[in-house]
Amino acid sequence: MRYLIMILGVVGMAGCAQVERVFAPRAEPAPEVVAPMTPDDLDVTTPAERKAARVEAATARAGALGPTVASLGSPAEPGLWLKTPLVDAPARGRVDYAVTGQSVAVDLIPLDAVPGSGSRLSLAGFRAVGAPLTALPELQVYRLAD
Repeated sequence: MRYLIMILGVVGMAGCAQVERVFAPRAEPAPEVVAPMTPDDLDVTTPAERKAARVEAATARAGALGPTVASLGSPAEPGLWLKTPLVDAPARGRVDYAVTGQSVAVDLIPLDAVPGSGSRLSLAGFRAVGAPLTALPELQVYRLAD
């Protein structure tokens, strides 16, 4: 009987070790710290592309389409573009921002919205005309001549 009690005691202690392993708090891996994205990280246009867009805006003939208030478009979509209800087909255009006196050539992309409801300017476009990213700048929009 003594041996039976000793065997049960040893088995019981081994079982406790298993229970402890199952219910013991587990160390969670530390979450990966990801640095926040900045406009410099998201704007992949090169200085040469921005310069070329400014030169094109300054030298190309253009026809006025009208004013629009622009919000920031998706920062995940690269390039210099304006999604606007002022066009019904893709075209090359120019936006002027009177506050800074800057102009830049952009791709005009139709936006299915009522004219006057505003437009969406790319991150690169905001930066090229010097508009604050949190602003709703009023832009003059032009279609460039072919």
